[in-house]
Amino acid sequence: MESFLVSTGVVALAEIGDKTQLLAFILAARFRKPVPILLGILAATILNHALAGAVGAAVSAFLGPDVLRWLLGLAFLAMAGWVLIPDSDDGLKTHGGAMGAFGAALVSFFMAEMGDKTQIATVALAARFEALTAVIAGTTLGMMLANAPAVLLGERAAHRIPVRLVHGLAALMFTALGVLTLLGVGAGLYGA
Repeated sequence: MESFLVSTGVVALAEIGDKTQLLAFILAARFRKPVPILLGILAATILNHALAGAVGAAVSAFLGPDVLRWLLGLAFLAMAGWVLIPDSDDGLKTHGGAMGAFGAALVSFFMAEMGDKTQIATVALAARFEALTAVIAGTTLGMMLANAPAVLLGERAAHRIPVRLVHGLAALMFTALGVLTLLGVGAGLYGA
């Protein structure tokens, strides 16, 4: 349960103000069809985070416990810094054309998540907790918690969220995970 809750919280906080949340606003404004957009986001997230989780599980199985502990600890600390860098919608495009709202959300979200901080976080969380299903479910729920309001409420909600505060909280969570990992707290979770 810890892996699910940590994964949900970390991704939900990291996703506030992220480029994919901006993409959710763009899709909502363009198509004005929240259900297909949300289903496209969900499908893209499950696929993307399942791939990321599989990479994390493979990394966990391949590396020794000490190397993994240091790699994950440093990765979480790097994520803490990365989450503080604001995203913009520069170059953000909605793909999908003739595929409609669902297709545009599916393709755009999948592509936008490639190499994104939440995908990297999913790799690290899957390696850290070795609970692939719980991590994927948690990161997917976190993604939906952050992006569903963007789709449903649009621009009105965007200006009411204290993005800097939320990013600060996400950075604190990543920092805590990094420090705890480097100290070996919960070492049994990743084989150390």
